[in-house]
Order: sequence, then structure tokens, then C-alpha cells
Amino acid sequence: MASTNESIYNLIPRDPERIAKDPRHISKFKTLAKDEYNANKGSYKTMGPAKVDCPTTDQFLKKHEKEPRLPESSEFKYTDSRKPPVPKPDDRPVMGLRTTKNFITTNAVENIMSVPKKPEMNYVDTKCGDKRPLEPSGLVPKYLNKKDFGKTPLYLSKRKDEIKKAQEEYDHYVSEHFRRGAMRKLEEYERQGILDGLKTNWEELHHQYQGLSVVTDTAPKKNRKERMEAEMKQLERDIEMIEKHTIIYLSHY
Repeated sequence: MASTNESIYNLIPRDPERIAKDPRHISKFKTLAKDEYNANKGSYKTMGPAKVDCPTTDQFLKKHEKEPRLPESSEFKYTDSRKPPVPKPDDRPVMGLRTTKNFITTNAVENIMSVPKKPEMNYVDTKCGDKRPLEPSGLVPKYLNKKDFGKTPLYLSKRKDEIKKAQEEYDHYVSEHFRRGAMRKLEEYERQGILDGLKTNWEELHHQYQGLSVVTDTAPKKNRKERMEAEMKQLERDIEMIEKHTIIYLSHY
């Protein structure tokens, strides 16, 4: 027969066994840290001091206490800046200084001696008779009345002086080279001869160009056509340059 651990004593309730724990660790700097934390901490340090005293129990909110109140009524009194009263029907005004001026004659003389008013200058631009002021319209020749009308502007005079100075410097440069014999002026007949020769060359080249084949199907034909076009353009530029400049200087360098 197998042995068992069953026993009637096991039916008796027992207190649960408590496991003994190790003592909690307490830092040796706990007291020092607590003192340092509370050292600079006064009353109401975190939230700030109270702005007002706490109301007592007898200072509770009453009915209509927060409603606006009108000032106490008082008797109205006029200030010293009041206007004088309206005179009564039987009051007679007090006459002050009297004058001997004849206002009728004075007004008549002023009207006779006054300058008549000039009529307004207007212009009508619609069939309905709408008129507008003439002065700001631009139709009045105001520019004729300016002080500087008809005078040469300052910037043009300055530019004219600069051109004159540049021309004088150029003339001095040319005369200096003439003196040295390094340059000479191209005579008019020489210039005209060169111009006629260039035009003759262009006409001959143009005549040859017109005799070319219309179809440039080969490389030699294409190259010849391009070469003749380039020569004609160069002759045209030379002719234009010589026709533009009537005075040409030649350098011996």
C-alpha cells in the first residue's frame, strides 16, 4: 500500500508564508539632497505669493453687487462760460461807437474801381455742350512762356563740346603723323578709282555668278557657288566702307 501525505491537519487554514525581502537601499546623500532642494524654496515659491487676501465668511457675493451703479444725483449748475441770455422784446440795445462812413458811397466806389473778373477758359468736347477747363487740357501753349524756351539744352551743349574736343584730338593725332611722314591722305581721284574698280569687280563676279548652273548636284559646283557669294559680300562691304568715309588716311607701317 502506497503511502500518501494526506492528513486532516491540512484542512486547517494557514497564514500565507511571507518571503523575506532584502532591506531597501537608501542613499547616504538623501538628507543632503533634501536640504539643498528646500534651501532656496520659500513660501509660495512655485505658485507665487497671494495677490489678495482670502475673503472671510461674511464677505460673500450679494445680489446685484456686480451691476454698474450710477453716480449719486446732484444739482446741475451752469458754468461761467454760458452765453448771454436772449434779449427781451422790450429791451433796447446799448449803442456803442458811431461812424460817419457812408457805406452806400463806399460800396459804389469799390465796385467802379474794381477789376472785372476774367471769364473761365473752358473747351467743349461733346455735342451736348459738356465743358472742361482749358488750362490743364494741354491745349494751351505753356511751353512758349518758359524762360529756357528756344535755348539749347545743357546736355546737348556738353555733348557738342565733347565731340569738338575729340575731333581736335584726332586732328592733332593726324597732323602729328603727317609731320612724321607716317601717314598720307588718300586723294579724291584715288578714292574714286578704287571705288570704281571694286564696283567693276563686283559686276564681273555677279555676271559669272548668274552663269552658274541652277542645280548644284556636285561638290565642286557647290564650293564654287559659295566662294563667289563670299567674294561678292566682301566686295559689297568694301564698297560701303569707302562710300561712307570721304576722308581716308593711309599708313606707311
